[in-house]
Amino acid sequence: MVDNSAKQAVVLAAGFGSRLRPLTDLRPKPLVEVNGTPILHNALRNLEAVGVEEVTIVVGYRKDAIEYSCGRRFRSLEISYVESDVFDRTGSAYSLWLARHVLLTGNTYILEGDVYFEPDALRRLATSQSKNVAAVALFGASMEGSAAILTNHGHIAELRMGQTAENLTDGSPQLFKTMNLIRFSGEDLRTTIVPHLDDLMRAGAVKSYCEELLSQLVQQKGLQIAAVRCDDLKWYEIDSEEDLMIAEGIFAPEGLMAAQPLVAGVQQVKP
Repeated sequence: MVDNSAKQAVVLAAGFGSRLRPLTDLRPKPLVEVNGTPILHNALRNLEAVGVEEVTIVVGYRKDAIEYSCGRRFRSLEISYVESDVFDRTGSAYSLWLARHVLLTGNTYILEGDVYFEPDALRRLATSQSKNVAAVALFGASMEGSAAILTNHGHIAELRMGQTAENLTDGSPQLFKTMNLIRFSGEDLRTTIVPHLDDLMRAGAVKSYCEELLSQLVQQKGLQIAAVRCDDLKWYEIDSEEDLMIAEGIFAPEGLMAAQPLVAGVQQVKP
């Protein structure tokens, strides 16, 4: 049996978080707290829980705050940093490209630094027998952003950008929201993913998002990415103060439910 486990991860945490101002005036979005726990700390704890040993965090805006908060060791995790000095002019695919030296060394989890999620999301990726896996959930009427269409065998057949409730029409394919939690195999990172990232950057596509990268890998390169369904799990991507309030309601301690409705899902404004 092929060993698909990953001992390393890359977390993309370089962006401004401008829609969360004033909360991000003095701190980066990954350090915004959900019920007292920073988004990034939650991700690191969940990575530790699935056996990850080394995490590389791509930093940019308020990088010193992240480095001070996480240090060189977070619990049992060894932490290293890659700095983007053009974070205000580039997209998440560029941040991932900056960490390509890590991607070339083996199986790797890739996470966006603004997703708050429960540990079982990564556990499902960790236990999947597929080489490449991405967490997805049913696309709900309140969601916006990238969405996947799946094959009958549960692989991503297509990724569509900029989806909204208007795309949830009768007769249309079932849509699944991408959760920005992925595990890639070292082999495909070396032979397909990093070379395609190199091509994108040479072509000047520095503002591309990782969702666009995934779409190209599936449709142009034929990369097989299995979708791991997380419909029943709690998670939220936090882009705005409204998102933060909803996330705090979703993850409120039992007996202390916030006023926001308990609805798992994400409202994403990225392409």
